[in-house]
Amino acid sequence: MSPAELDPTALSLPELRALRAELQEQDDVVSYVRRMAQVRLDIVRAEQARRSGAGAVATGDITGDLSSILSSHLVGGAARPPRPADDYSDHPLAVELEHLCDECGSTDLASLDDSELSEYESRLSAFEAARSSERKGLFGRVDALSAELVRRYRDGEADVSGLLGDD
Repeated sequence: MSPAELDPTALSLPELRALRAELQEQDDVVSYVRRMAQVRLDIVRAEQARRSGAGAVATGDITGDLSSILSSHLVGGAARPPRPADDYSDHPLAVELEHLCDECGSTDLASLDDSELSEYESRLSAFEAARSSERKGLFGRVDALSAELVRRYRDGEADVSGLLGDD
């Protein structure tokens, strides 16, 4: 049975905690890769806007927009409880994103014609949407496990003093 199909009420307390930690780790990976895809997507869109004359930088290149693009992904978004930040750049999802970018010629956007740039934008959008959907599913599963943990503590099925020894 996959973690998605598990009934949280059927798990022991250690299993419940371990599964929640595992899913939170998966969410960290997906979140990291999704943010990397969003940054690349924003860069591609900035290049498209530059070419159309609609962007803040209608001439030259988009390097002037990079600080704005990157900061929106580094400091933006809803606050989450902090967890240690790991480097997920070697994770298969991150490698998949890198392959997608390499296939599309992402190292030199200016050399791509409009059709190639549009294809790149489309593929990045699809990749990012898949990661967003994946995260939504992970949130639901983590929330269900967390709710079960809360219920057990509230109903006295789990001893709060046991929390002090947990990671």
